[in-house]
Amino acid sequence: MRCELLLALLPVMVTAQTPASRIPRMPDGKPNLNGIWQTMNTANWDLETHGPAAAPVVAMGAQAATPPGLGVVEGNEIPYLPAAAKTKEANYANRLALDPETKCYLPGVPRATYLPYPFQILQSAQSLIIAYEYAGAARNINMGKPQQPPTDTWMGWSNGRWEGDTLVVDVIGFNDQTWFDRAGDFHSDSLHVVERYTPVSAGTIQYQATMEDPKVFSRPWKISMPLYRHLEKNIQLMEFKCAELTEELLYGHLRKKPESITRPSPAQPQQ
Repeated sequence: MRCELLLALLPVMVTAQTPASRIPRMPDGKPNLNGIWQTMNTANWDLETHGPAAAPVVAMGAQAATPPGLGVVEGNEIPYLPAAAKTKEANYANRLALDPETKCYLPGVPRATYLPYPFQILQSAQSLIIAYEYAGAARNINMGKPQQPPTDTWMGWSNGRWEGDTLVVDVIGFNDQTWFDRAGDFHSDSLHVVERYTPVSAGTIQYQATMEDPKVFSRPWKISMPLYRHLEKNIQLMEFKCAELTEELLYGHLRKKPESITRPSPAQPQQ
């Protein structure tokens, strides 16, 4: 009899453990997204499925090589207009010099999300801020009445709203200086991004972004990936001010007497 009762209650117990019930919540009932998050993919190297590729600087060997990875683009193809596709190819050929990441410029959206660095979501009942470890980038998500951007910027202007348990962020007001990845994928100043952050458990958010740019793409296109919460006891967002690490690269040629940069020779195997 006891076993039969347990079997009868099993569907009820399973239903009670729905994903929605496992999502941490704020006092107002909205999902609690507070925490430090990070992706685990190779999207920053190339949004589309790709194999390994040699480093743009031969002396870097495997250290700067492109690791293979599965694509995060729906349909695994970014729908470039013909002229824009040629620009993308030229970008890739000259990626070391042209990629804004090389110069520590702000990464833009959505690239800031899948750079190989963590980021922190700080959420209250009235406000939501996303702080990124890379270059000290940050976004203040306007959760009130949607507003127009005062000017074009690297990170754009973000208006947020809730659709059920999904945080939807509508981003406009971009300049045309950021890339989507190291493969040369780019956009114009007409870029419009709609992000969707949907928590599926206490430690996972399903992230989706839809890009629209009629100057560069023939139609809107989407990317999606999971974001994972860091669970280390001492986890914190570290400060990575990479701009000072690029000063010689950007301005070294302006010195009256350029500094000599000595690079170590490759280590020789022991005899």
